[in-house]
Amino acid sequence: MADVSDTNAAIWKSAEVARTFAAQSEQRERERREQLGLVARLLPFSENDAFTFLDLGAGTGAAARAVLAEYPRSQAILAEYSPQMTAEGERLMAEAAPGRFRYVELDMLAEAWPALGVEALDAAISALSIHHLPDERKRSVFGQIYAHLRRGGWYVNYDPVRAPDAELEAIWERVNDRYDTEALHKRTHRSEQEQARYENHVRYMIPLAPQLEWLREAGFRNVDVYWKRLDWVIYGGEK
Repeated sequence: MADVSDTNAAIWKSAEVARTFAAQSEQRERERREQLGLVARLLPFSENDAFTFLDLGAGTGAAARAVLAEYPRSQAILAEYSPQMTAEGERLMAEAAPGRFRYVELDMLAEAWPALGVEALDAAISALSIHHLPDERKRSVFGQIYAHLRRGGWYVNYDPVRAPDAELEAIWERVNDRYDTEALHKRTHRSEQEQARYENHVRYMIPLAPQLEWLREAGFRNVDVYWKRLDWVIYGGEK
């Protein structure tokens, strides 16, 4: 990847990308239902608890919808960078959980966060967003999440990670190709736009171990990997 300049705006503020994501949302949620359900169930609440959580880098809201479905009295704050993704998310969220969500604009690369409208968050989640951040920003975002949580609040992240070495990366790729028989063809037949999105997807992806350590550095306890399949993981901890 010769060009490591920021491509987030060009990709995620594209109306075409937002429409594509929205069109595929039902299929993606169906494929990830088990994992998103686990993200929701890791939060320390009973079915009747009323609480407010943050979905960081929410996109069109798939992870938030899983939590809202699991806890009928919960309220979601969806933090998203792209107005185009937010517009698609507003439509999908209004169908799934009317009156139980609101979007705020948040650039995860920026140090300052907008006012969230609550004194402290009861929980925070993220899905497929942290890996887009440079390493130092990952560390600082973990600290910001910790600062915004109430004592006892949880943060759970569902994300891809890079293998720690090339040999393990090859094993992961071989096994993943058994799950998706078209994966090899897709890798070798990307359009220019698909290649740009792929490079943006992997350029800051790192192994799992340092991310767990950064959570502990931020102050989280009970940090663990609660689910893992090759390059996909769910990890988190408690304030």
